[in-house]
Amino acid sequence: MDYVSALLPPVVMAVFFTAVVVTIVKSQGGPNKTKEDAAVEAAFARAESVRQADGSAEPGKA
Repeated sequence: MDYVSALLPPVVMAVFFTAVVVTIVKSQGGPNKTKEDAAVEAAFARAESVRQADGSAEPGKA
């Protein structure tokens, strides 16, 4: 029975890890992909406009 107690935690972790990976893969794309992409593009545009208004030529340099 020692082998069961030795193997159970890694098996449980492997099952949960697989479930997490499957959930991440399934949540990629789909109907919300364009909305998420638009939100990211808007955030980049805001950051770029702030950087240009600040007068810095390169990101991170003032």
